[in-house]
Amino acid sequence: MEQQAAVLHRRRFAGMGNLLKVLTREIENYPSFFLDFENAQATEGEREVWDQVNAVLQDSESILSGLQAYKGAGQEIRDAIQNPNDMTLQERAWNSVCPLVIKLKKFYSFSLRLEEALRSLLTSLTCPPLTPTQHLEREQALAKQFAEILHFTLRFDELKMRIPAIQNDFSYYRRTISRNRINNMNLDIENEVNNEMANRMSLFYAEATPMLKTLSTATTNFVAENKTLPLENTTDCLSTMASVCKVMLETPEYSSRFNSEDTLLFCMRVMVGVIILYDHVHPNGAFNKSSKIDMKGCIKVLKDQPADNVEGLLNALKFTTKHLNDESTPKNIRTMLQ
Repeated sequence: MEQQAAVLHRRRFAGMGNLLKVLTREIENYPSFFLDFENAQATEGEREVWDQVNAVLQDSESILSGLQAYKGAGQEIRDAIQNPNDMTLQERAWNSVCPLVIKLKKFYSFSLRLEEALRSLLTSLTCPPLTPTQHLEREQALAKQFAEILHFTLRFDELKMRIPAIQNDFSYYRRTISRNRINNMNLDIENEVNNEMANRMSLFYAEATPMLKTLSTATTNFVAENKTLPLENTTDCLSTMASVCKVMLETPEYSSRFNSEDTLLFCMRVMVGVIILYDHVHPNGAFNKSSKIDMKGCIKVLKDQPADNVEGLLNALKFTTKHLNDESTPKNIRTMLQ
């Protein structure tokens, strides 16, 4: 009966355009199953968590739009610094920076909501008695949301890395607040961003990839806090998703059905995201020979894409993983990422 269902599933796939259904046929120890990243619908059992996570995800595009539109106050800040006695320029810089700081607080606050959403999904996708593979197979709507969180995270961090104005604006804001030199300075903003909030935001934006750092820490904490849950429940969930994405990208049978480049980018970002989380959570990391992720295959899949599409993702593997430079990492893997 199951075999018949699988055959029917495969036949349905043939006519479904860019539907992301993938058969992880090559992965040892895993049953074959599909991940429907595009059309998965929440079942009754998933509904409560799905609704909670969806409330967060539906704000993700506006967060990305806000970040993309971030222009910074570089010129105003330079003018103010070069003319320290010109109060008009001081106030102009301050009035330019304050709305930007409110924006930055909004992005930071969203990272906290995203962290909560990730924890809810991890709880659902790793809890006994089902194996992580069974969870991913049966709770496809939650697996899709997990993928969407990672997709958002990589996109946010790619954008943030191209906007040095963020840290310059925030540094100016903090220096000005602490000096409090401007006469009649409007300090109402401190009701919005007090010193403790400013400290937390400062640590967040100091990271090269702040959203990824937030998710890595959240996943590590999830494992540490759930001592009765076997570590493998979490790492197998991550490694299975990485393998699914790799198969989808490297198999023309699937990738040729994608209608847009965005679908390829989605898969690549999700694959890189779960690799980074796995590397932070597993004691031996993702690059070790004992890793359940085929790192060589994953890197090759990325390198086969146009360089402009994957430069940020390869950099994420280079600079935000934990174990790449361990002695146990095979030299050929290190060489591939140089």
